[in-house]
Amino acid sequence: MKKLLLGAVAGIACAAPAFAADLPARTYPKAPAYTAPEAVYNWTGFYIGGHVGGAFAGNSSLGGDKARFLGGLQGGFDYQFSNWVIGAEVQFSGLTGNGGKGSTLPAGTLVTSNQLGSITGRLGYAWGPALLYAKGGYAVRDNLNISASSGGIPVVVATNGSHRGGFTLGGGLEYMFARNWSAKAEYQYYNFGNTSFAGGPATIVGVRFRDDEHTVKVGFNYRFGWGS
Repeated sequence: MKKLLLGAVAGIACAAPAFAADLPARTYPKAPAYTAPEAVYNWTGFYIGGHVGGAFAGNSSLGGDKARFLGGLQGGFDYQFSNWVIGAEVQFSGLTGNGGKGSTLPAGTLVTSNQLGSITGRLGYAWGPALLYAKGGYAVRDNLNISASSGGIPVVVATNGSHRGGFTLGGGLEYMFARNWSAKAEYQYYNFGNTSFAGGPATIVGVRFRDDEHTVKVGFNYRFGWGS
């Protein structure tokens, strides 16, 4: 009996290597190749920033035909849903203007205005880090500084029309180049209606001018809500 058991064990021991050789080689699944996560840009949140650029009065405008430098600040809030972005923005710009940079009219009448502001809504379309937008709303500026002289002698002038409030329209492209930073290029038009001279030298009484400004700006924004 013992010889029979020993023989069976020996047979199994000899057959095991041959059986293992007939089994297929064990395979191991390969780890998937690493793919960096795609950046998710989110325009939702508050922002503040600054801008510089130039102002150019329209034809037949009180602002004259001389380009003026401007610089200022802006701040606002955007909300993104899908690829659309809506928001609101407050912007203030100071302009170089005194010292002959205004409009020189007949009889030595000089017109200057040195501040522009706006409260606007924004609507844009975003793809990745870029945002193309349009804006529009209420515009405000400082009172016109109008002085006149006749034959070198200062004279008083009187005007009719809206000098402070108006409307503004514009648009631009903004690009998010870092986690919390974006850069923009923007065109904005300001219209304050018309101004008529009701009193002063006879050469300007009754003369009517359009009161508007075209501006081009570049700027930066710091965004508090990137990626939220």
